[in-house]
Amino acid sequence: MAQTTEHRPSTPARAPRAPRFHRAWSVAAVTFVTIIGAAAFASLPGLLIEPLHDEFDWSRGTIGFAVSVNLALYGLTAPFAAALMDRFGIRRVVAVALTVIALGSVLTVWMTAAWQLVLFWGVLVGLGSGSMALAFAATVTNRWFTARRGLVTGILTAAGASGQLVFLPLLSWLVEHHGWRPAAVTVALSAIAVVPFVWLLLRDHPADVGLAPYGGEYAEKPAPVTGAARRAVTVLAKAARTGPFWLLAGTFAICGASTNGLVKTHFVPAAHDHGMPVTAAAGLLAVIGVFDVVGTIASGWFTDRFEARRLLAVYYALRGISLLFLPVLLAPSVHPPMLFFIVFYGLDWVATVPPTIALCREHYGEDSAIVFGWVLASHQVGAAAVAFAGGVARDVFGSYDPVWYASGALCAAAALMALVIRRPGKERGLPLTA
Repeated sequence: MAQTTEHRPSTPARAPRAPRFHRAWSVAAVTFVTIIGAAAFASLPGLLIEPLHDEFDWSRGTIGFAVSVNLALYGLTAPFAAALMDRFGIRRVVAVALTVIALGSVLTVWMTAAWQLVLFWGVLVGLGSGSMALAFAATVTNRWFTARRGLVTGILTAAGASGQLVFLPLLSWLVEHHGWRPAAVTVALSAIAVVPFVWLLLRDHPADVGLAPYGGEYAEKPAPVTGAARRAVTVLAKAARTGPFWLLAGTFAICGASTNGLVKTHFVPAAHDHGMPVTAAAGLLAVIGVFDVVGTIASGWFTDRFEARRLLAVYYALRGISLLFLPVLLAPSVHPPMLFFIVFYGLDWVATVPPTIALCREHYGEDSAIVFGWVLASHQVGAAAVAFAGGVARDVFGSYDPVWYASGALCAAAALMALVIRRPGKERGLPLTA
């Protein structure tokens, strides 16, 4: 009897099983370090206002305009950067962004006119830092993680605060003892030093190394998406037809108004109005940064376990209550109730980011990073508006008290808006007319 060979049907090649230590955590670590390097410039503007005013006799309004351009571009660049990452890959976009930050920072060393400050500090660094904004963290998290997304989002969000904590003492020492130029060069070097790590260690997609996302199933890498700018605008137009987008954008605008626009900009002068030394007030802001890291990581952990919209409502409500009490806490010296406010407020500073990203992901799926980029733009608009309005209110009323009370009321409105956000139905992003 002739021997027959059994023919077994071929099976498609399967991706290798994930190792015990998943490479997604290495990618997250590189992303963390990258955001820290890019955050160095965020520590610098407040330190340079007086030196630039003294050396060039530029008005604080002129210097403030450059900062405003930086903030605006930081927000408006984010959605386009997310689309560019889909087209050209995370690694290329981030490497170029870091290089642009380094270029803009180092060019300020040779500037002699105010328009150069706006171009180098405002435009170049604004574009570069916008490309390194939270949309970068959202893109990495969406691609490399299926499980633990909330925790990773919290860690990467905390990287910005960590970077400011790392660089602020160093840069302030450089400005005080060696002038502002060595500080600008330090920022440029810190940004460019991260580029090799990004290029060698960061990968665009788990499929590039034959892996599934952490906690998920293997999927082929999607084809590059062409028309990055058109896609960013198209996604905005599509999202703008849905109720959740406007609620998320509105709550995040209030987030920016009550953090970067209000406390980060006006806490020190408000405390100084009550007789507190500027150094003591600045030290309290640094403590807020410390607890910001703790609160954001904890918020990411909570986001993996609790409903995101309810978390947002709690965060905004607690923030609003704390701001209503702040006027009676300001005093010539630091006392225990003020320390309690600093710790409490620091834990809530950007705790809103992980649940906001989670809600964008729930409602908008693959477009969530770009949608979050537009939501982040609203955050920056809110920050810019209150940064300006707070100064006007101080001029008109002779006190910051109305600003604290108004911000507390805004946070209460944000808490209600968060609760109104509907759970995603069978179709993501239900139209407003539905």
